[in-house]
Amino acid sequence: MPDGRKGNLLVLLEVIVQSVSDAREAARGGADRLEVVRNLEAGGLTPAHELVRDIAAEVSLPLRVMVRENEGYSTHPAERTALADAAARFADLGIDGLVIGFACDGQPQIDRVIDVVPAAVNVTFHRAFDQLADPRGAIATLAAVDQIDRVLTSGGEGESVKRCERLHEYQALAGSRLTIVAGGGLDEDLLRLLARRHVVREIHVGRAARADQRLDGAVSAASVRRLRTLLDSAN
Repeated sequence: MPDGRKGNLLVLLEVIVQSVSDAREAARGGADRLEVVRNLEAGGLTPAHELVRDIAAEVSLPLRVMVRENEGYSTHPAERTALADAAARFADLGIDGLVIGFACDGQPQIDRVIDVVPAAVNVTFHRAFDQLADPRGAIATLAAVDQIDRVLTSGGEGESVKRCERLHEYQALAGSRLTIVAGGGLDEDLLRLLARRHVVREIHVGRAARADQRLDGAVSAASVRRLRTLLDSAN
């Protein structure tokens, strides 16, 4: 795993938002991209179309929008119809991409992702990835889907160094085809380590961007700015 500084490469900071106010605060704090969701306490579900529209009108940052209707990673035909409709409406807003992922019995359900996502819309395959029996092997499967350009993963369980090693391995397997986005239970020590060792190019935060570190709390510009400073100084 690499260590030490390598030029001035900066880490992209993506912040989860649930309101226009969240989006405004994230932008003020130095976020580079937003993920729009509702019900963050359930892991993030599909937000209202009107919310995404209003956020797009309020801030100029790229938006990735969650498309998910239950707390797990499974789905059924009737649900996928509703998800596909929501995805198409979000795409019409000119968003940067969608966040979606399905898994069953440890296997990625790529066909169900394709059923939902409109053509030519970028996709982050979300933390359904962390439910897979063979995440390393799944990277090639995900890379074969043109629309998938990112994979969101916590790097699994364990100490920070072990998670860094996994994330570095995932990015090495993904090559230039996919971007591995580190997210899920990232504390400040792990963030520093990821930035200092240049393990990934993109970081995704939810709780850490909130003033009180609560999932039901509001995004704070000061908290986002602290994270931005931490990542830049570690780099």
